Amino acid sequence: MSLTQFKLLIALAFAATVAPFSAMATEAGMVKTVSGTVRIERNGLAIPALVGTPVEAQDRVVTGSDGSVGLTLKDDTLLSAGPNSVLALNRFAFNSTTNEGSISLQVLKGTLRAVSGLIARQSPGSLEVKTRTATVGIRGTDFIIEVPAND
Repeated sequence: MSLTQFKLLIALAFAATVAPFSAMATEAGMVKTVSGTVRIERNGLAIPALVGTPVEAQDRVVTGSDGSVGLTLKDDTLLSAGPNSVLALNRFAFNSTTNEGSISLQVLKGTLRAVSGLIARQSPGSLEVKTRTATVGIRGTDFIIEVPAND
């Protein structure tokens, strides 16, 4: 086996192991603003939330007592969480050609302000927000939810 063939074999083996993992992750958007302590919990890891950090479906965003975060999703939905908040992005699907898709968020505690983007404008009701005691199908464009820690 020549050195060139060996390098090609290594490259193909690497691509075969990395491709399935990158295909599983669905980048939903990114962190646009951060103040104080904010982390993203993903696959059992805690990732510091910095401006530009990608946010994926299945991520949990956690703000500390001094923290707040602003997220922009790929459909231009804007999410802002205040101090002591836990927000789970349970589902994000978006077709940028048709603007169709769905978003499912869960506010476990704290505050969330959302300004709906293309998905909710294209299909009212395709943005769902859950708390421990309620599920809301959002048909408006700008709303705030507050969930007490003992809800």
